[in-house]
Amino acid sequence: MLEHILNLGTFLFCIGIFGLITSRNMVRALMCLELIFNAVNINLVTFSNFFDSSQIKGEIFSIFIIAIAAAEATIGLAIVLAIYRNRKSTRIDQFNLLKW
Repeated sequence: MLEHILNLGTFLFCIGIFGLITSRNMVRALMCLELIFNAVNINLVTFSNFFDSSQIKGEIFSIFIIAIAAAEATIGLAIVLAIYRNRKSTRIDQFNLLKW
């Protein structure tokens, strides 16, 4: 059972990394970053339950990661909306707003 869950986490992590590297859209890149966070959460909870099921350290860390991911998504989408208002595009390769 442990191998199956870790394979799921690895699969989600690889999809997230591949999507983050190859995406040209900022919203898609944020979604892939969320996939990476969810893969890490799956692995934390799995290892926490496998090694010591009486303590909930992995679950607490995953709650912190979920809170950080929610804040990251909020700030990231706000930045994307601000860039879209100015540039009328959300493509990463056309993004040069912060250059000097």
